[in-house]
Amino acid sequence: MKTTRILPLWVLLIMALLLANVGARAQTKPAANFPLAAGGRTATIYASATDWPSVLRAAHDLQADVQRVTKLTPAFSTARPAGKEVVFIGTLGKSPLIDALVQQKKLNVSAVAGRWEVFVRQVVENPMPGVARALVIAGSDKRGTIYGIYDLSQQIGVSPWYWWADVPVKPQTKLLIPAGRHSLGEPKVKYRGIFINDEAPALSGWSKEKFGGVNSKMYTHMFELILRLRGNYLWPAMWGNMFNVDDPLNPELADEYGVVMGTSHHEPLTRAHEEWKKAGHGPWNYQTNDTTLRRFWRGGMRRMGTRENIVTVGMRGDGDEPMSRESNTALLEKIVADQRQIIAEETHKPADQTPQMWALYKEVQEYYDKGMRVPDDVTLLLCDDNWGNLRKLPKLSDKPRRGGYGIYYHFDYVGGPRNYKWLNTNPLPRIWEQMHLAHAYGANQIWVVNVGDLKPMELPISFFLDYAWNPDAISADGVAAYTRRWASQQFGPAHAADIADILAKYAKYNARRKPELLDASTYSLATGEWATVVADYQALATRAEAINQQLPAAARDAYFELVLHPVLACANLNELYYTVALNREAAKTNQPTTNALAEKARALFARDAELSKRYHALAGGKWNHMMDQTHIGYTYWQQPDADKMPEVVTLPAGAAATPAAAPVAPAAAAAYVSIEAEHYSRAVNAGAITWQRLPDLGRTLGAVTTFPVTAAPTAAPGGSNPHLEYRFNLAQAGPLTVSTYLAPTLDFTNTTGLRYAVSVDDEAPQIVNLNADLDPENGRKGWEQAVANNIILKTSQHSIAAAGPHVLKFWRVDPGVVLEKLVVSSGALPASYLGPPETAAGKGNAGAQ
Repeated sequence: MKTTRILPLWVLLIMALLLANVGARAQTKPAANFPLAAGGRTATIYASATDWPSVLRAAHDLQADVQRVTKLTPAFSTARPAGKEVVFIGTLGKSPLIDALVQQKKLNVSAVAGRWEVFVRQVVENPMPGVARALVIAGSDKRGTIYGIYDLSQQIGVSPWYWWADVPVKPQTKLLIPAGRHSLGEPKVKYRGIFINDEAPALSGWSKEKFGGVNSKMYTHMFELILRLRGNYLWPAMWGNMFNVDDPLNPELADEYGVVMGTSHHEPLTRAHEEWKKAGHGPWNYQTNDTTLRRFWRGGMRRMGTRENIVTVGMRGDGDEPMSRESNTALLEKIVADQRQIIAEETHKPADQTPQMWALYKEVQEYYDKGMRVPDDVTLLLCDDNWGNLRKLPKLSDKPRRGGYGIYYHFDYVGGPRNYKWLNTNPLPRIWEQMHLAHAYGANQIWVVNVGDLKPMELPISFFLDYAWNPDAISADGVAAYTRRWASQQFGPAHAADIADILAKYAKYNARRKPELLDASTYSLATGEWATVVADYQALATRAEAINQQLPAAARDAYFELVLHPVLACANLNELYYTVALNREAAKTNQPTTNALAEKARALFARDAELSKRYHALAGGKWNHMMDQTHIGYTYWQQPDADKMPEVVTLPAGAAATPAAAPVAPAAAAAYVSIEAEHYSRAVNAGAITWQRLPDLGRTLGAVTTFPVTAAPTAAPGGSNPHLEYRFNLAQAGPLTVSTYLAPTLDFTNTTGLRYAVSVDDEAPQIVNLNADLDPENGRKGWEQAVANNIILKTSQHSIAAAGPHVLKFWRVDPGVVLEKLVVSSGALPASYLGPPETAAGKGNAGAQ
């Protein structure tokens, strides 16, 4: 039956007034800024009652944001707008007022209409009788409009993290919005989101205390944050949680807010795995229990209704485990076919009209590599190794898929070689480098990242979602500037540069070896490496404390959450293990300092708990339990039930010091030169292939790679092919070892490993494969060492005929190889974790071209 939509009388009146105003004289002089707030009053905010509920809700957020900044509450109207200045908010096709402005040619939406999540903001003069000027925010769809609203909120000084990190706003009495046209264009990645995972004990304990559980009261804050960050996608918490069951308002409010929901890689057809466990449906086995599984999945699809979801297809083993060895490709393809039949039947439309994804996570990638395929409309969600290193990317020669490709990435993980859940250990330069690969190879349909408890991953979450919006807007050289802008957004420009540097350094230091992997033997005592690491952290802590004293009181909670706590906590943890190492060394010879060092270690262990307690007391106890995650006392991959003080030695009273052993004549020290990758003396490019510095990437200084990352391999390194040259000088001739330090990149091309080549002077380049043996699922020992150490260390043997000056050449062979450091030595190197610090000869190359 054909139906006719009857518009309310006030809507018809608005349209008539607008159309009657078509002949209004065009503005001939440059438009002035729009006074959102000025002279003790604010512009009225208008949105049509016929628009999306999510748009109306976000418009009310703008009203609240203006109040936060000015202490003035704008009038809000869904009836006829009136007033000298009005903010018009609306979605094309849902707002009669916006549509009328387009019809009058007062609003050009040629770059907006029909696009995905696009908005435009501009001032329109004399939009209708009774309104002198309008600040128009128009979206192509509901999220386009929402992003336009929140973009304005950010411009007036409201951080997306105002609630989740207690970021204060700077009070202002005047808010003047530039009159020019403003748009961020269309996002490059269609679905951009986060996965709340591994959420016990921190987020789960906090949610239970503050909201009574992981429920809609908590999720509404999360939905708003995602949208303020221009994300649109969420995998909800699933450790003992059931998003659609625990609170029936959860899915309803997600849809009302405008967030696309999904489920994790092992939870098909919108069903949380916990639902299966608690209902007692029998074995999770499609060969023996297929009827029950289909009924279970059908219920999930029926419950989903018309709400926006990306439906996970496929099947893994019970509870995030691999399928049995007997599972085969034919069975898995049948599972997907049956699931798609359910999707079609329950949505009453062809399956290919419902967004779906198949995650090639862990062993599932092997099924794909062995030939398993899913229909072309299903997004293939490619994955990292759980440690931020991409395992697989589309081949450039592959035929485009209708469903495209996506990426599942990790800032947090539970599993081998060790959980990492406590604090941020994800430097932005490495995230940039890996996601740049994903973008370049066309994996742009979905980007979703495991963020653990959400806090304390605020900075990398912001970066991940901003980069997903437009990877071309942030270059490798622009990561530091991004961090400065982010710091300025949270704390203002006065200290932004220093805060950004602190944030970058603490993430870099933490990534050298994640806190959960640290112990007393991580760094070398004998060479002073431990002392240097601790001194670096202490210097960072001193800087962070000094800034804290200069910030206004209103900013100190946010500063402690985002900057000061992680810096102090990590500096303290490193000093704890260093002190334990000193204690054990002193105890070997009954040194009188032994017991004092043991007491100091105990005090540092206690301070760790005190820092967590201080965090939990912030903002009147708002974040109690958020730092409950254990991180000291690991003995294998799984976390300890409680933090455990490392063992120290206490000597009995009166213990006599043991005489030092007679000194052993030291072996001749090896002659070596240590050179940071950035400090090359000459870079030789060839054709379109150029060398690119990656500032601050890696464990020590920075890194170097080649662009474009999609260029074909260099068939024969040598001659004038792309290479870097490093001058060095050794005082003796003979055999040499070149130790090459590289980022722990995996073979994302899925060939036979990524390669580089090395030569000294005019010798033929030696080709070295850096990762053919690094398989996260098979032959794990080499991979576990690489990710734990956050480095791949390869050696090659060479020889020089004479002492004096020489040239080391690092040759490009495959794309994606990231060089961090080179060490040339004539013998055994001193023990160290980070490798020898850069020598004067290496620094001498700095600045050369």
